Amino acid sequence: MTRTQLIDALTLTLAIPRKESETVLQTVFESMVNSLRAGDKVEIRGFGSFRLRQRRARMGRNPKTGAQVEVQARRIAYFKPAKELRDVLNNPSSESAAAAPDA
Repeated sequence: MTRTQLIDALTLTLAIPRKESETVLQTVFESMVNSLRAGDKVEIRGFGSFRLRQRRARMGRNPKTGAQVEVQARRIAYFKPAKELRDVLNNPSSESAAAAPDA
């Protein structure tokens, strides 16, 4: 699914103008990026969570020349799907069961 498809889905589901859907989606993404940049995690219950992981510096190789190159340390975003999402993806028949909360 692309960003445009997400905007179209928001427009149809919420019955709001496309421009407002773009603003809503942009606000959600900016909020997530700002939280991750601040070192916080982003958790969307039933969907999953985004966290930052630190990769340490290492020596790599240039695939073209074979020369060693230093790869700097960096932070990467990591997504961990929620149990509910994993269950829906792995058991398509339980889709309706995953939508209903357990009592």
